[in-house]
Amino acid sequence: MKIILKDDIKGLGSNGQELIVADGYARNYLIPKGFAVAATAGNIKTIENEKSQKRRKIARLKEEAAETAKRLEGISCRLVKNVGESDRLFGSVTTQDIVDQLKKDGFDIDKKKIELDTPIKNLGTYTIPVKLQPDVIAHLKVEVVKE
Repeated sequence: MKIILKDDIKGLGSNGQELIVADGYARNYLIPKGFAVAATAGNIKTIENEKSQKRRKIARLKEEAAETAKRLEGISCRLVKNVGESDRLFGSVTTQDIVDQLKKDGFDIDKKKIELDTPIKNLGTYTIPVKLQPDVIAHLKVEVVKE
């Protein structure tokens, strides 16, 4: 039976790929589970429309991420923290602190997108990468100053 995969299936194929599989495998497993559809003219057209919509959505999200990255690189995120002896912070600056400050500045960024390897424990200026999309990375300037 000729089918079109709707999902990536390990050992079988990837999304949108047309395959010929055993009739029983298609009717009893792939189609009922929603992993594939029969390769009819209507289904082929539907899959192509879904692919084009997905490409347009990805392109739009990438443009939005590039615009946000440009705006992020133009600002400096300033965090005021309590310090102890030798200008060492009480606690540390975490991704949540950076996200909270960015929200005050008008940015809505998920903390998982901020790639802070280790928490910041000293005063100074740091450049932190923010991965907005897989291929769009902004470099945010973070200033940590004492209260």
